[in-house]
Amino acid sequence: MSAIHEQAMNYVYQQVLQRLVGHFSRTERTSLQLLIQRIVVAAGGMERIGEYKVLVAHGTGAGSSYALALLRAAQLTLAGRTPRTFQLRVATLRHAGMTQTALDTLHRGYSALFLHDDPRVELLMVENQEVLPFNHLRPASGVARDTSRRNLLMVGHLTSGDLRQTLCNDGYLALGDFYQRVSTWNGGVHALVSGDSTRKQRAYLAWLKKAALSAGVAVPARQPLVLSGLFARMDEWSNGYYCDLYGEHHEVAEMAEKDDHRHIAYIGIADLVEAVEYSSGPLVRQFLAYQPDEFGFHHSHPAYVNPLLMAHLRGLQAECLRELDYAEGVAGFVQQAMPFMRRKQMPEQLIAQAATQEGRALAAGYTQELFGLDENQLNCLMFSPFIRHGERLDSFLRQCHPGMLVALPELHKALQGKPVAEMLGQWATDISGLPIDLLQHLYRKRPATEVPCMATAPQQVAPAIATCQLSGR
Repeated sequence: MSAIHEQAMNYVYQQVLQRLVGHFSRTERTSLQLLIQRIVVAAGGMERIGEYKVLVAHGTGAGSSYALALLRAAQLTLAGRTPRTFQLRVATLRHAGMTQTALDTLHRGYSALFLHDDPRVELLMVENQEVLPFNHLRPASGVARDTSRRNLLMVGHLTSGDLRQTLCNDGYLALGDFYQRVSTWNGGVHALVSGDSTRKQRAYLAWLKKAALSAGVAVPARQPLVLSGLFARMDEWSNGYYCDLYGEHHEVAEMAEKDDHRHIAYIGIADLVEAVEYSSGPLVRQFLAYQPDEFGFHHSHPAYVNPLLMAHLRGLQAECLRELDYAEGVAGFVQQAMPFMRRKQMPEQLIAQAATQEGRALAAGYTQELFGLDENQLNCLMFSPFIRHGERLDSFLRQCHPGMLVALPELHKALQGKPVAEMLGQWATDISGLPIDLLQHLYRKRPATEVPCMATAPQQVAPAIATCQLSGR
């Protein structure tokens, strides 16, 4: 980079900083100075700041965007005071439910903060356990979509259609691998910055331990003393869960690189984020052009993780399990979720039409587009007819497919692995969305014990609790 070009870019960065800080309140300006102080102390002083690399896991929520804006302001402020500033790594976990609207919102925020062309910034995305440069126009991976779809179905069947576990588990269980990959990729990082409270972090780890225990995974009494060790343990628990879920059909993915020797510092900013009303402020809404996604996932609220999809599933549940109208099931859920949906500024029209035929068609199209699942397969998931030697198979056929009752004995044989007409196995695959070998595996399984979903967002979790403080211990 020539001196003239560098000077021009520095001018651009200072202009970005001025516009950014211009949207800060007095409280936020104070928070900015506190964040700078924390980063400098963690780096070991101003003389080391230029070699210091900070990681932030960036999700699709307003709080995540606000935390990133605060970090960018700190980076550019230090750049104006000293010859060098810290490096910033921004990483996003892309899951099957991430819509194009969500990706576009991330891209607009990155553009407003002028992150794309700054050599001091890395924008990354992890999809299907692969670290990639962030690109909001990259099509979703077909392999990742198929994996998420299969995981969703397997968890749904094994938990007897528990909506929270069905929709949350895949995202939560991916976190150990995600943090290992983004913290060790290309030389690693020195610190992890998070706006999560200790309460949320503890709740997440408690949930993950419960999931691991339900799968028969050994859970040591003490936490690892470094973040890298904690990430590795989270990944081990996740692998143990999926080993139990799939049994002999579990495919072990290539492990993320482990770095148990580097002490990654933890820089908590929960107090700085919670000190302001960022969600409706000008910084998020105007400067970052943040747009709420009515079809997006809200992993920080498992009870309403995806209101549109959960309303649809409740409608199907009412229809196929309780012999009620689809609209009754949807209305019951919407009544419970209404305060949350309005707080998230979901369009009133979307809320109003949820129980109508148009709303049902919208939800069905959304589910097909993102997960490749139709209503027959969702009804099958709600019923979970294959587990515990097909004890619900008879009632499932009577309620949803009475024409297949005559084939009930042969279906049991197919699920037991005995020779039957190929068309029967194909019917079971089509109606469930799962291959016959996994249906046979479910046939031998008992329902899983309930795992309480914790109230924290996958892409905001920084699982550094009391044993992993600022020193990296």
